[in-house]
Amino acid sequence: MSDSTSRKTNAGQPVAPHELTRRVMVGSVPLGAGAPCAVQSMTCMPADDAQANLDQIARLAAAGCEIVRMAIPRRAYLDTFQAVCEASPLPVVADVHFDAHIAIEAARRGAAKLRINPGNVGGLAKADAVIDAAGEAGIPIRIGVNAGSLDDALAARDDLALPEKLAESAAGYVDHFEQRGFTDIVVSAKASDVPTTVAAYRLLAQRIPEIPLHIGVTEAGTLFQGLVKSASGLGILLEEGIGDTMRISLTDDPVEEVHACWSLLSALGLRRRSPELVSCPTCGRCQVNLIGLAKEVDERLRDVASPVKVAVMGCVVNGPGEAADADIGVACGSGSGVIFKDGKTLRKVDEASIVDALMEEIGKL
Repeated sequence: MSDSTSRKTNAGQPVAPHELTRRVMVGSVPLGAGAPCAVQSMTCMPADDAQANLDQIARLAAAGCEIVRMAIPRRAYLDTFQAVCEASPLPVVADVHFDAHIAIEAARRGAAKLRINPGNVGGLAKADAVIDAAGEAGIPIRIGVNAGSLDDALAARDDLALPEKLAESAAGYVDHFEQRGFTDIVVSAKASDVPTTVAAYRLLAQRIPEIPLHIGVTEAGTLFQGLVKSASGLGILLEEGIGDTMRISLTDDPVEEVHACWSLLSALGLRRRSPELVSCPTCGRCQVNLIGLAKEVDERLRDVASPVKVAVMGCVVNGPGEAADADIGVACGSGSGVIFKDGKTLRKVDEASIVDALMEEIGKL
């Protein structure tokens, strides 16, 4: 854990920043005060189609999403938003820009949380009405500041680097909210640049240590680039104990965002919900189509909702010896594979039967 963000207990032991944050409830999902980092995504269906959004939310929930956000671009879509809130299996966050009235109405119509940027809803005067509405509804507000939407005066300052501007903006809004007696706050400060994002969140963890942080790299890109950027940035923050809830933003099916979040949390040893696939990169010793096998196993594991560790190894050099800690796996030979469990051989099958045999044994766990 980074010395710049950790705190010390009376016994001198480091405490992760996320353990110091204030508890905030989004529906039944706890954020902060040491709760596990919650997984979020956002619907991308037409904002006037309640059923399409609910169908997508059902898919997200099945993949392990815990909080879902929905954009409300116009007042005419508030009825749709209310219908989604009433039927959604997940708490729904209202994503609002430019129109404080939409945020106020969303709070009255079932939003589990509001996401606003006070600077683009008409300034603090109009944000105050949103704060009042959230307080009356008993729901939190995420103050979301982005590199591309800073206040003009703050953006023009030459004495601050961009991460400092993001932290300054967010901390200033938090101060205003708290002066009005509203403390049910979550903060995000995102950029599309990984070093800027990491630096901004480190500053926030120091400056407003009591506020839960929603972490993410905004506009990260399509699947491959978005995964690389998000994993590198969020991986650093999570390893340092920063982050109470997260979204991996991808220009792709939002279900992929949820899979990515869980894969990252699992890789860091923080949370495990879905299977982990261990596979070797292949070499000249491999005598099966290992790439095809691994991809097929990876795809079929998406339907498995348990934290099983599965190994797909190309030869006896890499498995089961090097994959002995896997719950189940296969070590391939010449056109065949040996299925093993906890490092012990179960049976030998031909190459065409490897995936089915492996999935059959996984089903028995």
